Amino acid sequence: MLRVHVLALITILHAGCVTQAVFDEVSQERAVLAGEVERLRIERDSLEAQYYEAQESYEDERITRADLTSSLADVERRASQLDETLATEREARIAAAAALQVREAQISSMQSTYDELVTDLESEVSSGQIEIERLREGLRLNVSDEVLFETGSAQLDSIGRDVLIKVAGQLESLSDFIEVRGHTDDRRIRGSLAKRYPSNWELAAARAARVVRLLEAHGVAGSRLAAVSLGANDPIAENDTPQNRALNRRIEIRLLPTGRPNSGSDSAARVPEADSE
Repeated sequence: MLRVHVLALITILHAGCVTQAVFDEVSQERAVLAGEVERLRIERDSLEAQYYEAQESYEDERITRADLTSSLADVERRASQLDETLATEREARIAAAAALQVREAQISSMQSTYDELVTDLESEVSSGQIEIERLREGLRLNVSDEVLFETGSAQLDSIGRDVLIKVAGQLESLSDFIEVRGHTDDRRIRGSLAKRYPSNWELAAARAARVVRLLEAHGVAGSRLAAVSLGANDPIAENDTPQNRALNRRIEIRLLPTGRPNSGSDSAARVPEADSE
């Protein structure tokens, strides 16, 4: 429209006749149009600012969405790990409960075995020939070597054989592993005896093996038996008096409900050899 008015003004000027009224009208129209242009420019600048602001907002939203997506993935991963941990703990609890049931059954069986042994060997227990003790891992029968063997010998005497045959009758029907441990005092082997038993290791081993062979001969399966020598290394009293040394010379018969030997932590040697009868 401005162009039309300008053209009209030029035409009038060319015609050589421009009135003041026409000039004022054109000037006024031009001012209006200039104001409109300025308004449109301001509006354009505002729209551009809004556009850039929208772009920035969109980028912020995009970054926020990416962060949320990453956080969600992390939460899902942690939830999966927790599920796995819970499953593992649940399996562990089930296994522990099963093991506890087995252990309770073993304890119950050991209690029954203990009661039967105490009843059947009442006279031997009363006379002090045998001590029967419940352990955390099973039972222990303590037999003094004075009941079983002559001094410095691995030959069973008649009283010792009778006691062990009675013990074998009780152990035969059990399923527990049986570990026979030989113990001595700390006195060195001397004289002619040292030719057969160079140290207390050999003497304790021969005595343990002799007991194992008798138990096997009277019905206890050999696969359930082990002969172990501890020599003088596991005393139950100081070796300072004849009485205390006598306490340390002993045979232990251990019943292990685990079905396997339990002497891996002891400085013990399984020696199946013993002198012949």
